Amino acid sequence: MSDGLQEVGRAVAVGRAIRGAVGFLTRLPVGGNEADWAAFRRATYSLPLVGYLVGGLAGSVFVLPVQPPTLVAGYLVVLYLLTGVTHADGLADLGDALAVHGDAAEKRDVMRDSATGVGGALLLGVTLLVLALGVLSFAGIGAWPALRIAVAAEVGAKLGMAVVIGYGRPAHEGLGSQLVGAVDHRAVAPAVIVSLPAVAAAPGGMAPALLAAVLTGVAVGAAVLTWGRRTLGGVSGDLIGATNELGRALALHVGVSVWILT
Repeated sequence: MSDGLQEVGRAVAVGRAIRGAVGFLTRLPVGGNEADWAAFRRATYSLPLVGYLVGGLAGSVFVLPVQPPTLVAGYLVVLYLLTGVTHADGLADLGDALAVHGDAAEKRDVMRDSATGVGGALLLGVTLLVLALGVLSFAGIGAWPALRIAVAAEVGAKLGMAVVIGYGRPAHEGLGSQLVGAVDHRAVAPAVIVSLPAVAAAPGGMAPALLAAVLTGVAVGAAVLTWGRRTLGGVSGDLIGATNELGRALALHVGVSVWILT
């Protein structure tokens, strides 16, 4: 009986973590409460799980019989209606910090400022352009490969977030410190495991492209983590969100490039 109750308890905890992750990463009306948020903070594996959901829903536009520019517009509209702009705001804050010539405290102050400067607008605009061109490059590769790469890119971006959270330390008090302070690097391994299906059983020789897309998200996470440690003394919620946006945009390009070359 006790074993059965433990299994039920684990299932409930997983469900709460996933609901907390969906609430954090999307605008879907899943409800949620403090228990869900607490479960999510301890379960970085829920990040790539939501990546499957976001990538699948946004990538579903690739089955539509429309011209490539319309597919780009459809993907971007569905993506940001689904996810909102919270993580894009973190990207803009990173751009402002990159544009500031000052010490760690000055850069942290700029990132906490609600106003978006030239650096933030530029980085956000360039990233959106890169994302749009990445989707445009799907023209001619077929709906199924495009969907698989979009999902792998989203899962990789979320795995990159897990890397930042698991290996980072808080730069200051805030949303980021609630996530980073809740786990350590051991929490990354479960996130890696749940990311494997994005690559496994890939049809038609797609495994290299899908693996490249996932690893690109991880590489972006490692790069943002390194920059945060050296420049800010740690990571923040803005850097976690920026990892998501940068990882997705770059992973689409890398994934489709490897698919075409192989």
